[in-house]
Amino acid sequence: MAQYAAELDGVFVALADPTRRGVVRRLGRGPTSVGDLAREFPMTLPSFMKHVRTLETTGLIHTVKAGRVRTCVLNRDRLALVDDWLAEQRGIWEGRTDRLASLLTEEDQP
Repeated sequence: MAQYAAELDGVFVALADPTRRGVVRRLGRGPTSVGDLAREFPMTLPSFMKHVRTLETTGLIHTVKAGRVRTCVLNRDRLALVDDWLAEQRGIWEGRTDRLASLLTEEDQP
């Protein structure tokens, strides 16, 4: 459970940055080279590479080098961590609101 929490924290930290979310969004359409990705963002290549490394470290993307071209690929399975956590939270809150609605309905009845 602790490892799951640490992995989830890392994914949320990575997704907290708008540039990294933009990279994930772009890679959702398919793999692309680092150079092509970097052109979409107003920063230097070394600064952009820090974002790529963060996404790679958290497992959200992986890169493959072929010759001089490094291609980034989205790891959709890693996004399942977020989806699972959100589903769990949704279930908890739906259960709470259902109990509250039930309680309020019981109080309204004579």
